[in-house]
Formats: sequence, structure tokens, C-alpha cells
Amino acid sequence: CICLFRVQEESDIENTEASRMKRAAAKHLIERYYHQLTEGCGNDSCSNAWCSSSRGSHCLDNNAAAIKALELYKINAKLCDPHPSKKGTTMNHCVRDDFKDVNYLTEEKVYEILHICGEKEDYSPLIRVIGRVFSSAEGLVQSFRRSKPPTKEELKSLQSKDEDKDEDEEEAAACSTAAMEEDSPGSSSRLDGAASGDNDVGKLGPDEVSVDIDAVRRVYQRLLSNDKIEAAFLNALVYLSPNVECDLTYHNVYSRDPNYLNLFVVVMENSNLHSPDYLEIALPQFCRAMSKLPLPALAKLARLWSHYSAEQIHRIMETFQQLITYKVVSNEFNSRNLVNDDDAVVAATKCLKIIYYANVMGGEVDTEHNEEEDEEPIPESSELTLQELLGEERRNKKGPRVDPLETELTIRTSDSRRPLIPFEEFVNEPLNEVLEMDKDYTFFKVETENKFSFMTCPFILNAVTKNLGLYYDNRIRMYSERRITVLYSLVQGQQLNPYLRLKVRRDHIIDDALVRV
Repeated sequence: CICLFRVQEESDIENTEASRMKRAAAKHLIERYYHQLTEGCGNDSCSNAWCSSSRGSHCLDNNAAAIKALELYKINAKLCDPHPSKKGTTMNHCVRDDFKDVNYLTEEKVYEILHICGEKEDYSPLIRVIGRVFSSAEGLVQSFRRSKPPTKEELKSLQSKDEDKDEDEEEAAACSTAAMEEDSPGSSSRLDGAASGDNDVGKLGPDEVSVDIDAVRRVYQRLLSNDKIEAAFLNALVYLSPNVECDLTYHNVYSRDPNYLNLFVVVMENSNLHSPDYLEIALPQFCRAMSKLPLPALAKLARLWSHYSAEQIHRIMETFQQLITYKVVSNEFNSRNLVNDDDAVVAATKCLKIIYYANVMGGEVDTEHNEEEDEEPIPESSELTLQELLGEERRNKKGPRVDPLETELTIRTSDSRRPLIPFEEFVNEPLNEVLEMDKDYTFFKVETENKFSFMTCPFILNAVTKNLGLYYDNRIRMYSERRITVLYSLVQGQQLNPYLRLKVRRDHIIDDALVRV
């Protein structure tokens, strides 16, 4: 019995060892199949269909390659031997790393990835890069930067040291290649450091940004023709917008880095923003984020867009108008459900104001008589007004309300003689049909932060709606003046001057009268 037990134990040990060796051999074969599918054998003339070095092979990602390796092991498929010239080297003929080290984009890098994907007829790596960069505020801010011109000292150094220049160029090229192609944790930090070092926005003009707009347009023109790539921009914008809105609302990010405005410039160059796919979620969220920009950023964006052509201004204007019309038509607004409470419509209207002022600045503006109006002379009287007796200042003493963005831009819309596109293009008829003007006028007079009034953006209102607003304003003023006159007569024993006083120049009676009325 003891002998039989020992023989059985030795047999079990041999079986266990044999089983372990079989598993090790199977693992080794599966790994060889996997590397053959992902890296290839290195022989450019390889004819094995299951080798990535073969011209007829299909590029697989890591998961698909692992599954396929198991299948090839089961059928005992052909294995290639490593090519002698490629032994000990990494043979990656497939786009399998998805360029994970690319944290921001340049025009050249986009074309490089596009060329590689075009050769393999697999655009998934480019789609992933676009999704990663365009969904990240930091990556998008650093992308498509304008090349920095060399200084005089650098030019002198380059001219006097030709040999050093050649060595520096080779070293810079090697560093650039290593930073963009090596898959190491430190590579991304080097890239970010190089990009962030070019944040010298102090040298930029009030209407300049550090992003290369022409390069952005060329990239969009190349990529938007592909439906799959176009969808990547849409999905990235959905993820980007909430983070941008949070940064602008709570983190005051623009004051820390004015280059943050690059993000909005790059996104607005997308010519497909007005398509139905964007109108549902992506564009409303992005407009809400843009409306959170501080006043200096809005003014700079308006100055930048004022240099655009009429066609480009019209495209951006139509983008916001499409969103407003879509939201108005797809919802039922009434006296209980006010259009003033729709965040998407309000945000799009605020963004439309930016392009409106850009349209004014980009056209013909008469600045000859754009001097500050002289203050109205105070009538000589020793009698106190009713408001002074009550301890209140006279309302509307400084004239009608002026938009803060107009003040920041130091321009008046009344001075516009010929805008880039007609003002009629900014009127949104569907919005005017659902606007409750009595409620909107109340919000305008109360000036609460919780309620938005479209009277602060009068360019979007038609003549009928504006006339209705003036009617409410005149009626309220009439009742108010009537009460003040009665009280004033009780206190002072005389009535106020009932006449409308206009200060006009003798040579410009009609022009000045129309402007002041």
C-alpha cells in the first residue's frame, strides 16, 4: 500500500509539472501571437495574414488582439520568426497607442496623425485624440498656438554660430520627436511646460489672441468632411462645456490666464455648430459657459470678431439664432412658462450681443461727433424739488441705461452708419411672437439678477415689440409724473415744467433731435 501511494504521489507530481509546462508553453505561444498581431515580425515583405507587418493585415487594438491571439492559438496558426534586422527593437506598424502622450494639438500634429490613420484606413486614434484634447479646457487652450517670432538677440546668435545652430536644431527636433512619440509619464509634463512658457499675453493687442485662427480653420476644413471625426467634436463639446462653466463661475480662471479665451475662439470656428446635432445639448451648454465670461473677455472677443469678414460674422450670428429659434419652436412658452426663464435662449441671446457689437465695430462708424454729451444745465432756482425733499435722487438723471459691454468697447450703436451685415439679420421673429412684453418690461425696470430682460438686447426685438415696450414705458412714466406733479404742487404750490427739452445744434437739427429722442 505504501509503495502504491508513493507511485501515485510521484505520478501526480509529474502530471502537475507537465500541466504547468503546457500552460507555460501555451502562454508563450499566445504572447507570440499577440505581439505578432500588434507589433509584427519586422519583415516588410511578410505574407502572413495574421502579422501586422503584412500589407493586407488589419490593425487591432489591444483587447481585440488578445482575443484574436487565443483564436490563433486554438487553430495553431502560422507564426513568423522575427526579422534579423528588427530583432531586439520595437516593431509597431499599427496605430495602437492612440497617441496617448498628445495633450494638445498643432496643425502639423493633426496632419501627421491624419496621414497615419489614412494609410491604415483606421481613424479611431485621431478620434480619440480629438476627444481627449477638445474635451479638456487645458489642452484646448494650449492648442494651435501662433509661432513665436525670434528676437533680435536670437537672430544674431543664429547668424554668428552656424554650427551651433545646426546642433541646436537637431537637438530641438530630437526633443520634439521624443516629447510627441515616446510613451513616458514625463513627456506630457514637458509638453505642458513648453506650451505654458509661451503665455506672454502682455505683448498681445486688445483685439489679438495667441491662437492661430487660420490654422484652426484649415484643420476644421480637413476634418469635418469625415462624419466619424465630426462626431468626435460634438461629444467632446458636451464634456467640455460644464467644466468651462464651472471654471468661469467659481475659479475666476480668465483673470489668472487670459489665454483661456483661446478655447472659445477655437470652438466657434467649427462651421457645423448650427447643425441639429449640436442644438440639442452641446451648443446650449457651450453658450451658457460663454455667457459667464467676464466683461473684459467679452469685449476682447467682440474686438477680435470685428476683424472677421461679413460671411464669418453671419455664420456666427446664424449659429446663435438657430439655437434661439430651435428652443422657441420646440417649447411652449406662455404667460406662465416665460421664455425669459429658458437658460439656453437667454445664454444664446447674451452671446449674440457679442457678435452684434463686433458687427457694429467692423462696419462704418461715425466717430466725428462721438464726444460726450454736455450735461444739462441745472435751472437756477432756489426751490427744492420733490425728490430732494423726500431725500431721493431724480430718476433718469443720467439718461437712458447704457449697456456695460458698450461702455467697455467705447462705442455707441447710434454711431453705426453701415454695419457688416444688416441689423435686420439680428431680429428673431419666433422669439418676438412668444415674448410677454409686459413681464419683460417689469424685469427690465426692476433690474434683478434672477430675471433676464430682452430689452437689454433690443437688437433682437422687432419694431412691434419695441413699440409695445415703449407703450408700457410711456404709460408708467405718465402715471408717475402725474403723481409727482400732484405731490409737488402740494409741497411747493406750483407745477413742474411739462415741456420736453432737447439740446440740438443749429446745423444738425434733425440728426440731433432723432438721436436724442
